[in-house]
Amino acid sequence: MFRMRKQICVISTIILTGFIVPPLVALSQGTDESRILSVARKMEGAFKTLGDYSCEVEQVFYQNGVEGQHYRFKFYFKKQDKIRVDFSHPYSLLTIFYREGEKEATVLPLRFLPALRFRFSVDDPAIKTLAGQRIDQAGMGYFIDFVVRNLNRVEQSGDEFDEGSGQTRFSLWAMDYIHGKSLEKYLISISNKYWLPVRIERYSLADVLIEVSEMKNYHINSHPEDRFFHP
Repeated sequence: MFRMRKQICVISTIILTGFIVPPLVALSQGTDESRILSVARKMEGAFKTLGDYSCEVEQVFYQNGVEGQHYRFKFYFKKQDKIRVDFSHPYSLLTIFYREGEKEATVLPLRFLPALRFRFSVDDPAIKTLAGQRIDQAGMGYFIDFVVRNLNRVEQSGDEFDEGSGQTRFSLWAMDYIHGKSLEKYLISISNKYWLPVRIERYSLADVLIEVSEMKNYHINSHPEDRFFHP
């Protein structure tokens, strides 16, 4: 049983990629901050219209800026905050289920054996990403709140904003996504069709790459049945 739990911990960990903190500031009109905030508001509006979405995700984690482990999975979301994650690489049979407000998630190491299941606290390292992200921090609603909150609290000096063909790309200085304690930099690309992220790069204050997440093949409002989110 110990070896089984150890294997599940290793598999489940993949879920989910001397400086001074700038002072809190209000956003001024005509700045890149205000343009980014406008994009964030569009993201909020688009998310409110969603009943559900799914996308394919690839995450790459870095150690001291050197590319390390790769993971691929399909992420499903349905309001009110039902989550299902089906992994395809490197563990092709693992699925995790989570529902809003619950303190635990359900892990199926083998999707074709639903009777073989385990429950883990959302705070258990076994079901956090390599960077420490919890399953209840994985949805787009949480991410959009994170963007808006930091745009309103953290000075966006030297930021980047680019409206390209089909995408909007911007940089964000933010208190870290996991604990909200350390200042980091994020480069975020947003689909102008869905107003949802298609690429998120996370950097330390020293400009060292920590992780990259890419999202593709969004399906919006496909109306999956609730039982799809039950193990």
